[in-house]
Amino acid sequence: YNMTLSENRAKSVVEYLLGKGIAKGRVSYKAFGRSQPIAPNENPDGTDNPEGRQLNRRIEVKVVNR
Repeated sequence: YNMTLSENRAKSVVEYLLGKGIAKGRVSYKAFGRSQPIAPNENPDGTDNPEGRQLNRRIEVKVVNR
């Protein structure tokens, strides 16, 4: 489920960029799902960490010179 959600989120950003005139050949994406979190989804006591989950729902954009 998380991987599908991540994939759809990334596709949405790509569609936005294409809609703004960025050439299709200049845009790519990769979804990571829950494999690369930047914050814990749980607190040390095992309870849910909503702030961490929110931070993990993200899109990272990298600008590269080709």
